[in-house]
This record gives sequence, C-alpha cells and structure tokens, in this order.
Amino acid sequence: MDKLRIKGGHRLEGQVRISGAKNSALPAMAACLLTPDEVVLENIPLVNDIFTTRRLVRELGVAVEFEPDHSARLKAEKILSHEAPYDLVKTMRASVLVLGPLLARTGYARVSLPGGCAIGARPINLHIKGFEKLGASVRTEHGYVEAAAARLRGSEILFDKITVTGTENVMMAAALADGRSVLQNVACEGIKRNHASHYSGSDRSRNVSGDGSDYEWRTRVNRLQPEPSFQCYRKTSRDRREHRDNGSGSHEGSRQ
Repeated sequence: MDKLRIKGGHRLEGQVRISGAKNSALPAMAACLLTPDEVVLENIPLVNDIFTTRRLVRELGVAVEFEPDHSARLKAEKILSHEAPYDLVKTMRASVLVLGPLLARTGYARVSLPGGCAIGARPINLHIKGFEKLGASVRTEHGYVEAAAARLRGSEILFDKITVTGTENVMMAAALADGRSVLQNVACEGIKRNHASHYSGSDRSRNVSGDGSDYEWRTRVNRLQPEPSFQCYRKTSRDRREHRDNGSGSHEGSRQ
C-alpha cells in the first residue's frame, strides 16, 4: 500500500476498546513464576509476543488459560524446567525476563542470550550485574546465561544507565530476596510503576515504593501469596499509542 487517503470534514465520535500494553503484559506474565498460586491478568493484548510468552512459560511449567474477555489465568504451581531455549528467545527479546523470577524462585536459571551468542546492541550485562549484587553467581557460556544462588540477598543496586528490561528483571529477582533492596537509576515510566504494583499488592509483609528514581523492597518472606483468595488480579497498563490518558482510568471512552 503506497498511501492512505483520508477525507475529513466530519465529526469523529464513538467508543473504542483500548488494548492493554504489550510491554506491561509481558513482564507481568513472567512474574507469575514467582509464586505457586494463581495469577489473573486482565486486558491482555492478543499479539504475537504474548503468544510466544505463553508458549515459553508453559514450557517452564506454568498452566496458562486465555479467556474471551482478554484475561489470562496463570499458575506456576511447579517449575518443570529451568531453561528458556534459544528457539523461543531468538523470536522475542523480552523472553529474557524469565531469568530473574526463575533465579529467585528456584535458585537456578539458564536462558539463551537474545539473538544467540552475540550480546548485540542492547546488552543484558546490566541485568547480570544486578543479579550478582543480589548474591548470584552468573556466567555466560555457549550462548546462554546461567545464574545460580542458594539464596538471594537484598542489596543496593545502581544501574550504570537506565534499562527497561533490566529494571524489570532485577525487580523480580529482588522480590524474593532476603532483606532490603534498593534499585536506583531505574526505568520509571508508568508501565514500570504498574509492574511494581504487582508485588506491593500481593503480600502484606512486602513493600514496594518509589519516588520516580528508585524502588525499594523490604521483605523477609519465602514466597509471594497473592490476594484475595490466593488470586492476584491485575490490569495491564493501557497502550499509550491507542489512548491519551485523561485521568479517567477508563479503558473505554468517547474519542472526538
């Protein structure tokens, strides 16, 4: 198609359904690995990266059901595999987000580097430094990152530069670490605040706070326990390309 021709002059009015943001849904799906209890996510956008992530977490042992209303039920009662293979990670860089929760939940994770052996223009070295600060032993070999820790320990982590997936990955690892963790120089746009809320609302003894430049954990528990009734209900952030936030909080509205 060479061009779009639009004839105006008529008032635009009606209702549209605002899709959930893919970049909010992907880390939320990875975060379900942190708990054996059921997690329910609402307003999931049905795009290819979501289906790839569904396939990946299923291979790790997560039971996943998508509902017609764009919600998803995920339950990682038992982790069946510690490895995210190259054939899945190569198709979607965000697959590396299972590294943090797998490490935190089981003490070991083996995840293919995005794009195989080449670190590439968007490296994950900042993820690795964060895991090492939490007490993990990390090595890269044959195109895979292997991380292991008997128990992660809370730590103060200053990212060398702002990293979106690095923030999400280390946040998830720190969520089950013993003690207090402080992450500084993090990605702090609205989607990341939504990601942080998955933890702050899921356990009374867990606190996630942030002033826009860092997030802080204070925790000494062994597992997340979503509420209510052992279910964690979370809406993904709205897709910013489809919706200009007017403060209403609605996923539907008139566009004029």
